[in-house]
Amino acid sequence: MRVYLDHAATTPVDPAVVSAMLPYFTEKFGNASSLHAWGREAQAALEEAREQIARKINAAPEEIVFTSGGSESDNLAVKGVAYALREKRNHIITSKIEHPAVLESCRRLEKEGFKVTYLNVDREGFVDLAQLEAAITDKTALVSIMHANNEIGTIQNIDAIGGICQKKNVIYHTDSVQSFTKVPLDVKKQNIGLASFSAHKIHGPKGVGALYVRRDVKRSLIKQIHGGHHERDLRAGTENIPGVVGFAKAVELAGTQHVREMTKLRDTLLDGLLKIEDTHVNGPLGEHRLCNNASVSFHFIEGEGILLHLDMKGIAVSTGSACSSQSLEPSHVLTAIGLPVELAHGTIRFSLGRENTKEEIEYTIDSAKEVVGKLRALSPLARKK
Repeated sequence: MRVYLDHAATTPVDPAVVSAMLPYFTEKFGNASSLHAWGREAQAALEEAREQIARKINAAPEEIVFTSGGSESDNLAVKGVAYALREKRNHIITSKIEHPAVLESCRRLEKEGFKVTYLNVDREGFVDLAQLEAAITDKTALVSIMHANNEIGTIQNIDAIGGICQKKNVIYHTDSVQSFTKVPLDVKKQNIGLASFSAHKIHGPKGVGALYVRRDVKRSLIKQIHGGHHERDLRAGTENIPGVVGFAKAVELAGTQHVREMTKLRDTLLDGLLKIEDTHVNGPLGEHRLCNNASVSFHFIEGEGILLHLDMKGIAVSTGSACSSQSLEPSHVLTAIGLPVELAHGTIRFSLGRENTKEEIEYTIDSAKEVVGKLRALSPLARKK
């Protein structure tokens, strides 16, 4: 049996998405900036996709800027605001468990003289709202706190965060790459100024994403890719029409029934894995956890060993974020929630998708029990217990 449980890294493209994209590689290949019929056809598809994504988050179509993915969207949001407001406001607030696209952007800005506050999180990965409010000063340009964490599945209270930022007159950016279509998002009600998205996390194609830019925030954003006047002069470059068409189709196909089914399978998986001795879950349980995320630490053994043995059984998982999979350092998310280094190295992220079945989850639980038992039998740490 082959079981793919690494959907937080990427998802298979839905066949209906592929079908929607195909014409835009061949007979509908025009450049959306061209004035002739081929160009107008591409432009129409671009704007229809923009409307589809805007509707999903209660935004206006002109507030959607297409990018190459979540990382570019995060860079445009963080750096774009920082550079635009640097003369009056040079302070940014984020959390210690953000995606590297946000954290590395902030570190780059620090080298250029900006000040960054990295908020702590609790054992479940939640930001302290009182600490956030206290950290905001008259020099704060941006608060960037993700909607849902890519490693441990923590869903932040973005309603409250957006409210604090509105009260303090600070722009709020949220990385919504993992939560998009899984957790309701209403940019108006939640007072969000900027939000990042990526197609390949929701059964769309790789290489395309979007940034929501609220109307009044546009004047406080400087583009990071220079060239033509594409995307309302916020992101130069010929638009990826097949990609945005596929992105919009993936959004259209996403439904609440998928969330319910993944939640049920996630709980079955967690229940089974936590019956293995000396294991524990990272992040919250219940409604404040992403429907498809199960981050579990296995004491006394290395996560990489578990991953490789599960791979031999046809099961795909990860030891954390795909963006950091080549690093030997422990996950910054797991250390931020207070996990000891040895436990951080013994952690596996299982992330489900809508095509997973109960039979696959049961096979995964049985395989994990076997693999963990085998590795612990070889572990001197387990034998000392």
